[in-house]
Amino acid sequence: MMTVNVDIMVRSMILQGSFLTFMFVGARFGDVTLAANQVILQFLQITAYALDGFAFAAEALVGAALGAKQRTTLRRAAVLTSCWGFGISIPLAICFMFTGPWLIDLMATATEVRTEARVYLPWAAAAPVIGIASWMLDGIFIGATRTRDMRIAMMVSAGVYVAALLLLVGPLGNHGLWLALMVLNVTRAVTLGLRYPALEAAADR
Repeated sequence: MMTVNVDIMVRSMILQGSFLTFMFVGARFGDVTLAANQVILQFLQITAYALDGFAFAAEALVGAALGAKQRTTLRRAAVLTSCWGFGISIPLAICFMFTGPWLIDLMATATEVRTEARVYLPWAAAAPVIGIASWMLDGIFIGATRTRDMRIAMMVSAGVYVAALLLLVGPLGNHGLWLALMVLNVTRAVTLGLRYPALEAAADR
């Protein structure tokens, strides 16, 4: 239990550090852009609340299947919950694109912040589709208590994220910052996805 919690704590600290880095780098572009970024980040919070239920379902179902040594059931649980999550992420993204300007106006009162936030609204719409794989795999690996894999994957992903910031922010500005954040989520999904076959094979042992 201690090992599992330490792994999750380290992973969560790195993830929070990544978001803090996002805010610090975004502050370089001025108060208006910083405020606009904070508004768009609220869309990511909405996404998390909307889609975390599928990750929680994956935790419970995958954990039960692994404990029962039922590989087929584990795979079905992982696939079905992920398909539901991905299926909901698409209409959520569409909803953000069409209702985003209205939501921005609810969250911000300054005209310049509203205008700036609209510029980066497509990143809010892209986030659910791009991030769903990483969020679902987090749930799958937590359910299987493969937290060491999560910690290592997060460390690798954070390194890639820093490299993306260095490469993209200079030429692309704040769009590069948002692209780097998407790279973080994609890398989290890839690094955990590479470890998924070993997780599934554990159900046979």
